[in-house]
Amino acid sequence: MTTAPDTAREAALLRIARQRQAAKRGSTPRAAAVGAKTTEGPAPLSAAQRRMWLMDRLGGSGAAYHVPFATRVRGPFDPQALGRALTALVRRHAVLRTRYGQRDGEPYQEALDAVPVPVEVVSADGDVDVAELLREAAARPFDLASGPVLRALAVRHAAEDHTVLLTLHHIAVDGGSLAIVARELGALYGAARDGDDALTGELPGALASPAPQYADYARHEHAAVDALENGLEFWLGRLAGARPVPLPAPAADSGAPARRGQAALLAEPLPPAVLEGLRAVGREHRSTLFTVVLAAAYAALLERTGRTDLVLGCAGSHRDRAEIRELVGLCVNTLPVRVDARSTGTFGALLDRVRDALLEAQQHRDVPFDLIVERLGAAARGADGQPLVDVTADVLRAPAALDLPGLVSEPVEVDLGTAKFGLGFYVEEDRSDGAPPRCLVQYDRARLDERTARQLLRGFADLLAAVAADPGRPLTRPQSGTGAPDGAEPVHPAERFLRDRPEVAEAFLLEIDGRSPLAYVVPSRTGSLDPMGLRAALRTRLATELVPAAVTVLDVLPRTADGAVDRGRLPGAPATAAPADTVGARGQAVLDAFTEQLGRRPALDDDFFLLGGHSLLAVQLADRLRERLGLPLTGLDVMEHRSPRAIAALLDGRGEERAAALAAVRSAARPAGAAPGGSRPSAARTGTVLVTGATGGVGAFVLRELAARGRPVRALVRPESAHLLAADGVEVCEGDLGDPDSLRSAAAGADAVIHAACTFTSPEVDLAAMRAALDGWRRGTFVFVSSVDAYGQPPVTEVTEETAPAGPFTAYGRAKLDCERMLLAAAGSGGRGAAGVVRVPIVWGPHARLRDQLRWGATGQFFQAARNGEPIELPARERGWYGAPWVHGAALARALVSCVERPTGGVVNAVGGHVDWRDFATELIRLLGSSSEIHGTHAGPGADTATENGTGEAAGPDFLLHHRRRYRPARAFADELTERPGEDWRSVLAAMLEA
Repeated sequence: MTTAPDTAREAALLRIARQRQAAKRGSTPRAAAVGAKTTEGPAPLSAAQRRMWLMDRLGGSGAAYHVPFATRVRGPFDPQALGRALTALVRRHAVLRTRYGQRDGEPYQEALDAVPVPVEVVSADGDVDVAELLREAAARPFDLASGPVLRALAVRHAAEDHTVLLTLHHIAVDGGSLAIVARELGALYGAARDGDDALTGELPGALASPAPQYADYARHEHAAVDALENGLEFWLGRLAGARPVPLPAPAADSGAPARRGQAALLAEPLPPAVLEGLRAVGREHRSTLFTVVLAAAYAALLERTGRTDLVLGCAGSHRDRAEIRELVGLCVNTLPVRVDARSTGTFGALLDRVRDALLEAQQHRDVPFDLIVERLGAAARGADGQPLVDVTADVLRAPAALDLPGLVSEPVEVDLGTAKFGLGFYVEEDRSDGAPPRCLVQYDRARLDERTARQLLRGFADLLAAVAADPGRPLTRPQSGTGAPDGAEPVHPAERFLRDRPEVAEAFLLEIDGRSPLAYVVPSRTGSLDPMGLRAALRTRLATELVPAAVTVLDVLPRTADGAVDRGRLPGAPATAAPADTVGARGQAVLDAFTEQLGRRPALDDDFFLLGGHSLLAVQLADRLRERLGLPLTGLDVMEHRSPRAIAALLDGRGEERAAALAAVRSAARPAGAAPGGSRPSAARTGTVLVTGATGGVGAFVLRELAARGRPVRALVRPESAHLLAADGVEVCEGDLGDPDSLRSAAAGADAVIHAACTFTSPEVDLAAMRAALDGWRRGTFVFVSSVDAYGQPPVTEVTEETAPAGPFTAYGRAKLDCERMLLAAAGSGGRGAAGVVRVPIVWGPHARLRDQLRWGATGQFFQAARNGEPIELPARERGWYGAPWVHGAALARALVSCVERPTGGVVNAVGGHVDWRDFATELIRLLGSSSEIHGTHAGPGADTATENGTGEAAGPDFLLHHRRRYRPARAFADELTERPGEDWRSVLAAMLEA
């Protein structure tokens, strides 16, 4: 399992850095035509793509930039024909088969060879929640570094009733691209349905000629960057002094805080007469319906905030240019529209001013918004880090749908619950189901609470109705001020506010002479903390001088011997034991890195962003410090801690943690009676072991076990994760499952392999990775970490290593079984040694990746219900035992490393034990102090004839919990799998919850 990090921290501070094509240019290059073929091979990213890439590079943007495209099709649907059509489509449009790599700190895009596009087919029989199934499929992460950026799913409702879901990444498409995709895919599907030969011949119409390629568009934009100086000067002048819209932060009593980027949508019906009235107002004022809606959004904010100087963002497109109309790719740009509403007493007067501002902005729409942000520098965000453009408005039209020959189609909306803006005002112009139009407000739940959003929606709806009838309607302003906070109490008002937040267990404010205070918070168990959101909330309630310069989240507040907060150990606090302007060796390294990256030497407490830093520089600064100091550091760390002193303190703490961890490993490896302080034992050194998946939960335990046995380790990790393994004894090879060359190279130089990495979601990638690893394997043992899913659905209750696999299989289980067969067939040939396959169930242990599995994986519905005090529904027991087989990560690691030294030559099970769901739920309730009640252990009449879904398990939303079988552990590794103190499931569960 992986967890998407809180992307709004980087989104709020995002200022895309755009490096010039060369440091010095004598003249502006001549732009190439987009439709013309220019240079083959890697190409630069367009400005819009670069922002998507940077968001992903900083830690992932969740599903905010996924583009689901779903259609309900009725009739004789052919999934294989759709797969062939999709394959032809990605062959025609290279951007749909493009990966996004990095070289010398700069991203590039590179088209991959076209490969068949699989169409996964799942059944919607029984009680499957199809909407949730589509949401989960659309939200599944993409890997931009290896691709693909398009995947397909077909949900079978009945023999001639399907929902087709295409999920694409926004880095490859925009809204205009979907119409092209739908049109061309319809023609290609018809050709594929008529036979494979139809796709190899000359296609009719527009498909007969080559398609324009997005890489050429990006090269064109990149080459013409110097020609944008006049437009940039316009934007810098137009946005000088602008501030973000002051959105009120969620109230302290609005419930557990949401993660940034989580959206909610509120809607009100809009009578058709209102829509016609708005169009009439537009005609009267020489404006489009969109301009009227945009003006209504300004008016709603004016009446809510009283601010007459507002900046809203709207989407601008380049598709009016002939050479781009048939281009699949990201051809949109954000236009910041600034309106001064002073002296506009009526809506009509405001509409005229909005129209003029929008027309002026559109005249300079070729300037990439991210280039504007870069040149604005610190002015591109507010004092609280919120982006200048965080509110938008638009007119929504009926969603597009695939039009496949011989089928009746209707669009299906897939709501991913994500928000790219803090607030959006929308009006539906038409709906695919023929229902009346609506006005809507979408908001980021970390930026607004529902009560405020409903007030904004109500005001927006009322305003639309009023101006449709009378554009001369007067504009109103809110009453002024709410009074200054009372600062006479002994507790600082910022600290008092933070303590009152339900998600804060402890808060402390450090006041510093001559500077803004610093705030520190410890999270409670009611939800995750968003430091930027807390600081934004403080700004709406306190005078500027009382707002902390930063809010830092800590696991615990450091304490002195008498229990007081140890101020000197707080990150970013001025040093007390040394002069304020001195630091240790790591601090000097941080200062040097700041100087090199930013071009001037900072003071210890200077703010990274106020020095001119931005998101890409944060990534590069972290990379530089990781290389020099060998300690974990990410771009987000730089963006959160910001000053050299705070970053140095963070690195000092991580250095201490690293030293303690290595000491523990050496101590565990030291033979009984050996003197302390010696080196790792070398008796067991028989060669380097390659470990894939080393940064995951299983891999972390494997590395620890190999270190304890004194085995030299090589780890295959993605470049952005390499810093996590910067420890003694670990040789880092950069690469991933999507890079076959890196796998071959890493395996070729190793004396043994433990292959623990997999995608979980892309079987074709896992199979290709196994083939590459076997190509590189030339000597020693190869141990593959498989899964009990490889058994499929055997007709027995107790599964032993001799049990033959039996279908049906999940796609994941089938891939595991196929990988096993490839490995066992290759063992012993070409100088290779023996092979071992270790099948594992759920892996538990005190590691972040494994804790995420507990919270959001198969057991997530138990955990979430218990945490919220809701009833826990147990799976039915109509078919025997229900629970879960599991193994502790440390026990699994012992078995895997032993398998390297004593190869099994076949399949073994690594099962530590089994836990009953009722026992598990009872213990979970006890550990969480929950008020939840446990319901359900038996099914009703007819349960023994329940239908099965594609996994062979009982259909329904809780099918992941339907474990009917027990698994016998390997006799060959009985000692390794025997639980040790702290490895029983109750102790492990407690340890996983403590984090």
